[in-house]
Amino acid sequence: MTRAISLALTMALAGAICACGRITRDVRLAPDAAAKVEALWQEPHDLAARNLYYGPGGSDLMPRQTTFAFVARDTGGWSPGFDVRDGQGLEWSVKLGPEAQSEIVASRILWAMGFHQPPIYYLEQWTLTGAESGPQPAARFRPSLTGQKVVGDWSWYENPFVGTRPFGGLVVANLILNSWDWKTSNNKIYELSEPVNGVRRWFMVRDLGASLGKTTYPTFLKWFRLRGFGQGTRNDLAGFEEQRFILGVDEEAQPEFDYRGIYRDVIETVTLADVEWACGLLSRLSDEQWHDAYRAGGYNQDETRRYVAKIKAKITQGLQVAAGGPIHANSGR
Repeated sequence: MTRAISLALTMALAGAICACGRITRDVRLAPDAAAKVEALWQEPHDLAARNLYYGPGGSDLMPRQTTFAFVARDTGGWSPGFDVRDGQGLEWSVKLGPEAQSEIVASRILWAMGFHQPPIYYLEQWTLTGAESGPQPAARFRPSLTGQKVVGDWSWYENPFVGTRPFGGLVVANLILNSWDWKTSNNKIYELSEPVNGVRRWFMVRDLGASLGKTTYPTFLKWFRLRGFGQGTRNDLAGFEEQRFILGVDEEAQPEFDYRGIYRDVIETVTLADVEWACGLLSRLSDEQWHDAYRAGGYNQDETRRYVAKIKAKITQGLQVAAGGPIHANSGR
């Protein structure tokens, strides 16, 4: 009897969770519908020349020192971290753990496509002084810059860009990277002290560390074979290689992705034209740029080769499917 009651409660809980994950929320323009798409994305006219090793901050902002003063411990996210200050008084947000590498690469790739990204860098060795001190493991460093102030968050469900090609392409890019942590608090609105290409605000997808693994769902939900709910892995090469990209095209000519997460209602807004647009931009990156992005994140040559091969397979499949080509069993692997 006890086992039966336990099983019934577990099934009820699983059903309730799954139902919550399937609620389709309104995907509509926010009241600020007049916002320019340039606040999210700007045409990367220099895409072929973009330096994916240094990224949007260039070499000038890259830390020149390896010793930083402790300011505070960051306990707000999945990965441990610190707020630190360098010798010139500039404060940095530091992220430790496996997300440090994958965030660097994902950010570099989105920036290459024309999406706004903060400058971030990867230090393999550094030292902390002050209230907490000593040698520290590899970490992601993000500076707090004057002239770029975070003024709010934005949601994948309600924002001024839903229905635009760059927004659809941004969703596709995140699917290619197997980025799955799409909570609103990871999306930041930056206010600029001076306008850039006619906009004073940038809408960024930030904190991209939950990438380059696979989307999945909790073990107890796998037992019920319930899809559409769960989290994923981070910086997981084997998992990244395992997951496919496009599984098919439905009767309404919408792409069906190999996605196992809770944001299906956002993903269902993606069109084949969005896939073609995003894959077209990514296909313009050179081998050197791909390798620079992974070198910036501290990956070795074999890891880089395997990651790049998988991403290129996804890009090729995306372009073929968008052009009306067939879906092959091993496409996007």
